[in-house]
Amino acid sequence: PIKVSAQPQQKAAIPVAKKEEKPVNPRIKYGVMALVGILFLWLASVTPSAFLSHFTVFVLSCVVGYYVVWNVSHALHTPLMAVTNAISGIIIVGALLQIAHNHFFVSILAFIAILIASINIFGGFKVTQRMLAMFRKG
Repeated sequence: PIKVSAQPQQKAAIPVAKKEEKPVNPRIKYGVMALVGILFLWLASVTPSAFLSHFTVFVLSCVVGYYVVWNVSHALHTPLMAVTNAISGIIIVGALLQIAHNHFFVSILAFIAILIASINIFGGFKVTQRMLAMFRKG
C-alpha cells in the first residue's frame, strides 16, 4: 500500500497596511525649485564657462544615474554592482593623482573621494562574497 501524506495547509497571507504618503505642499516644492534655479544662475555668473559645462554634465549624470539604479530589475543587480565597483576604481585612481595637489581644498576632496569609493568597493566585495557563499556546497 502507498501512503500519501496530507497536503500541508497554506497559511493565509497577512495583508500589510501601506503607509499613505502625504503630498508635498506645492509652496514648498516650487519654493525649493525657485531657490535651486536662483543658485544655479548665481553659480553661472561667478564661475568660468568650462566649470559650468562640467557641472551641467554632472547634474544630468546624477539624474540619469538615479533613474537607472532605482529602475533596474533584481536580475541585473549583481552586474550593476560590478560596474559600480569598476567606476569606483577609476575614481580612486583619479583621486590618487590629485591628492598631492598644492591646493588644500583639492587634497581634501581627493581624500573624501578615496574614502567613499573605498567604502563602495569593499562593500561590493563583501556582498559578492556573501552571494557566492550561497552557491557553495557543504
